[in-house]
Amino acid sequence: MADKKEILEYITKLAEQKVVTKDELNMAYDAGCEIKTVLVPPATAVTEPADSSRPAKRFGIAEILYYIGGAIVFMGIVILVAQNWKTLGFGPRVVATLGGGLAAYSVGLIFSRDERLETAAPAFFLISALVMPVGLYVVFDNAGFKVSSYGYQSLISGILFATYLASFFVFRKSIFVLFSILYGTWLFFSLTSYLLVKGPQFDEQDFYMYRALFAGISYMLLGHAFSKTRYSAISVFLNNFGLLGFLGAALALGGEKPRQNVFWELIYPGLVFGILFLSVHLKSKAYLVWGTIFLMLYLLKITSEYFTKGFGWPLALVMLGLSLIGVGYMSVSIKRKYLSV
Repeated sequence: MADKKEILEYITKLAEQKVVTKDELNMAYDAGCEIKTVLVPPATAVTEPADSSRPAKRFGIAEILYYIGGAIVFMGIVILVAQNWKTLGFGPRVVATLGGGLAAYSVGLIFSRDERLETAAPAFFLISALVMPVGLYVVFDNAGFKVSSYGYQSLISGILFATYLASFFVFRKSIFVLFSILYGTWLFFSLTSYLLVKGPQFDEQDFYMYRALFAGISYMLLGHAFSKTRYSAISVFLNNFGLLGFLGAALALGGEKPRQNVFWELIYPGLVFGILFLSVHLKSKAYLVWGTIFLMLYLLKITSEYFTKGFGWPLALVMLGLSLIGVGYMSVSIKRKYLSV
């Protein structure tokens, strides 16, 4: 067996050749510590709480089918209620929607306590999360409230947000984190619209885009926070939709000629290159992909606005094509040099 010095020298060579990363070495070290802890007699072993160190579960074909089945069940319930809305009374409507959502939630909790059925539990939580808003809509609509107003949408989304956030703190299921974020986003948009509907008059499109920008940043921060926890699977969703919202809103805020916003058009390249820099720092392919896509869209936008008349459209297309080739080469180079494992 090699001594400690030889092992360290070998690890140094592997690191120089970029065969292994620092994170992989840390994971291997942690795994060895866990094995050692298991071998310690029960009387002296220290039990650690199940938290962020547990790896996230991977989706398989069975899990995908569960979610697809849950979505189909939701569609069936909605179509049933919609087709028979006039013939069904208040009671059947509530039983089919809100009652169905509560029943699906209960089944999900029961299944999550059985190892044999645990993988199917998220499908019932999905049914519950999709059907319960319809049930609340039925209840408020029957009471004579205008559920399409921002005030009652804020109330419905607030109830759902509080329900799933409390469910997460009680049961620690990752799917409850996802629903909490989604309903929290709905609450944010509806509540801000309700609070400012009688306030100063904003440009409606810009107001929406600024909120989308804020929501995108929030998603990105949450995605980074969850990336090294047991809920890391959610970070993929958060990073992709956060980057889409952030870069998409910032690009839209630039406007179009002749009503363009010069401030956003000038700072946008800095935002995109900042995302590309973070892709290297965070080793995130999502940041690299979305940064590249929106850099291309920005070049297309600027070229079509400012260079079609002065240089002519053919020359503008040549410039744009060369720019896109350069962006593509830069993206591939970054991926090969910094993101390849």
